Amino acid sequence: MSQVIILVDDPADWAAYYPARHLLSAKEYLQAQQPVCTDKKVQVINLCRSYKYLSPGYYCSLLAEARGQRVMPSVRTVNDLSRKALYGLHFEQFETALDKAMKRKGGGSDHFSLLLFFGQTDQEGLGELGRQIFDQLPCPLLKVEFRRRENWAIEALKPLTLKQLKGEQEDRFAQALEQFNERVWRSPRRRRSDRYELALLVNDQEALPPSNKTALKRFVKAGRQLGIRVDLIGRDAYTRLGEYDGLFIRETTALDHHTYQFARKAEQEGMVVIDDPGSILRCTNKIYLAELMQANNVPVPPTAFIFSDDDEQVDRLIDELNLPMVLKIPDGSFSRGISKVATREELVKALAQYLKQSSVVLAQAFMYTDYDWRIGVLNNRPLFACQYFMSKGHWQIYHHQSSGKTTSGNSRTLPVQEVPAKVLKTALKAARLMGNGLYGVDLKQSGDEVVVIEVNDNPNIDAGVEDAWLGEDLYRQVMLEFLRRLEAKRLGLSV
Repeated sequence: MSQVIILVDDPADWAAYYPARHLLSAKEYLQAQQPVCTDKKVQVINLCRSYKYLSPGYYCSLLAEARGQRVMPSVRTVNDLSRKALYGLHFEQFETALDKAMKRKGGGSDHFSLLLFFGQTDQEGLGELGRQIFDQLPCPLLKVEFRRRENWAIEALKPLTLKQLKGEQEDRFAQALEQFNERVWRSPRRRRSDRYELALLVNDQEALPPSNKTALKRFVKAGRQLGIRVDLIGRDAYTRLGEYDGLFIRETTALDHHTYQFARKAEQEGMVVIDDPGSILRCTNKIYLAELMQANNVPVPPTAFIFSDDDEQVDRLIDELNLPMVLKIPDGSFSRGISKVATREELVKALAQYLKQSSVVLAQAFMYTDYDWRIGVLNNRPLFACQYFMSKGHWQIYHHQSSGKTTSGNSRTLPVQEVPAKVLKTALKAARLMGNGLYGVDLKQSGDEVVVIEVNDNPNIDAGVEDAWLGEDLYRQVMLEFLRRLEAKRLGLSV
């Protein structure tokens, strides 16, 4: 596990807190000729009074990175916090969430300040917002100022110092520091046989996770047998992600989501990561996917992009694709954001609804089959093959009912060698366009016609379904791929 080094300008700044084993002044750290900590992984928490350019605090973060140590705040965060034009870029995607959070908070003032200690706040209703700010700009002590004009917006972000904290604030900071480093303070659990550590990102609250609990246990077991310790982590582990050698995302991914932030951070840390951010970017948007497949002569259903719902557009769609047809918003998943329309009236109504959510809507000719093929592909090799049957009385695999209940059809898992050659060849060609990660290619087959419906960067691997043919060997093959990449990275080879 990581060892923590706490840096202050003057040890007296730390007088209000428990003694820390590796508490150093900025001068001691900067002048150190020998490693101040012999642990392989080091987390530096820089609590200097200033991070201004060329200040001791700035140099502490700079040298920590040069020494291969993880530091908070990083030089990039320090630079971003120095200019509003830079830190403002981090929060464009949170403007709606911010406005909702502040409306829930209530009050007549047009200005409000929030203190964040490692992303934590005691302000009711603003905890999630604080965590998101910390995810984007990790800084131990931060004051966030909000101002309301037409909507609420972040007015300023200012790093705080220990000397600015008083009484109850000191207690809150100490508690936040302890929680942030809860895992660090523990005795190392790493077994001598563990060559690598892999973080497996999950969400216990997700209604339709990519892997059920039994499958997760089998990933952990398979990793252990290969000398990889697999830890299940949640979104709260973002700041300590760099403690691991690799990241395996087993939570439904999206661009405007913490899963993408995890993937980007892992890639920036030089970790082995599946799903990598490039795969998430390419796979989660159906517009991009359809364009990419057509540009590379991968068969897809007849497809059109829609930008408006005027009569001319509607008539053109009907002429090109006929009715019924299928409409999709770009980033839907698990059969959400997809509609089948059978009449002109249904088409007009659905388009009006979807164009409120997205400036572009995808339309495809409807092609009914009893089941969809799902070919699991790992590093351009077939991993598993399933037939997913439509939900009873419905035209999709998943049926999201108005009552809130979701049902799905049956499935059948086959050995890869029994998959029709054309299905397999088309799936591999589509996956190759996405990268060399783990993908689930969905296809429809009608007679000799085979078309790609979509490519998923985060395919389901559930115990009792996708592993019905290979059993525990399926999990072993995934972990073997991680091991191969980790070994290649250690040796400086391309993966």
